[in-house]
Amino acid sequence: MNDPAKADPLARARCLGAAAEAAADEIERRRRLVPSVLDAIHRLRLARMFVPRSVGGDEVAPVEAVAAIEEIARRDLSVGWNVFVANAAALIAPYLPPETAREVFGAPRALVAWGPPGDHTFEAAPGGFRVSGRWGFASGCRHATWMGAHGCVVEPDGGKRLDARGEPVVLTVLFPARRATLLDDWNAIGMRGTGSESYRVDDLFVPESHSGRRGDPALRREPGPLYAFTMQSLYAAGVAAVALGAARAMLDAFVALAMRKTPRGLRRLADRPAAQASVARAEAQLGSARAWLMDVLAQTQARAVADRPIDVPDRARVRLAATHAIHAAVSVADRVYRDAGVDAIFPGGPFERRFRDLHTLSQQIQAREAHYERVGRVLLGDPPADFL
Repeated sequence: MNDPAKADPLARARCLGAAAEAAADEIERRRRLVPSVLDAIHRLRLARMFVPRSVGGDEVAPVEAVAAIEEIARRDLSVGWNVFVANAAALIAPYLPPETAREVFGAPRALVAWGPPGDHTFEAAPGGFRVSGRWGFASGCRHATWMGAHGCVVEPDGGKRLDARGEPVVLTVLFPARRATLLDDWNAIGMRGTGSESYRVDDLFVPESHSGRRGDPALRREPGPLYAFTMQSLYAAGVAAVALGAARAMLDAFVALAMRKTPRGLRRLADRPAAQASVARAEAQLGSARAWLMDVLAQTQARAVADRPIDVPDRARVRLAATHAIHAAVSVADRVYRDAGVDAIFPGGPFERRFRDLHTLSQQIQAREAHYERVGRVLLGDPPADFL
């Protein structure tokens, strides 16, 4: 391959894989990506899959992006997660004025990081907003060129800015990363290499031109079918891709272990009916969840049109397939961890870190059980008004 950056996303992900796996221990220890892996991500354009072509991105189909993220997470979950969140944050670009999108995402090493929404407010000011607050879980913030924050707008009279439906307007504002104070507080039991730290800004002025309403898919400025997917749909699919990749790595490692392990006083693990049945069940569970997710994404992509967002039934199908895939991946990880016995409990092996990582991922909002209830309402003809 003469220029890996011009290959399809999955091929690029495979080019990154060995470097990600080799650096996994150091990434875990540092609690952030190491420079060599970050350089490779940029060289291979793996953080530009969801960046619009209009600002130099690749704008790839969701199925391709999911396959690439899954492949990276198979080698190291934290690297896969950082690639996922970098692309997820780029989904703000279609909601920005074109000149702002070029300023933020035009550089080849552009990365945006932010934390999830909370009860934050921005004070309306002439030409923009005054922003103060603290946000957490900003994965990849140590490598970001721009930071973002989400909040409601408070007008000078003290009332919240409302949209046409009478609901508070939730904005995303963007500012150079150097304007944020990063807080070294990421010390979770898993996903340690994601660098998901908190950050703070104090009375920062952000011009209105550097804001967008990512929660309203009707406001997007980019016409491509990729952006017909809501941000929440692609977030869910990205988290599922990370989970599937890590669970696949655990299952493959167990198969390798079973082929060589002979427990004391017993037959080789691979020759035991219980292990054989367990591997088969895990393969079916993981493979079917992945296949369904990919099928739903492909069908939704085929129906997507340039001038309107995907409809609520398609959003519900993507959400359901992604949630199911996440839960299937965690279930397979549990099965593999149990079946591997004492080989699973030691740091540095192929099971322990991935088990911790996947169970940390399982606490993320995209894995909530409540998603089944919301999708069920759609399937039963009573969709929530705010289903994204």
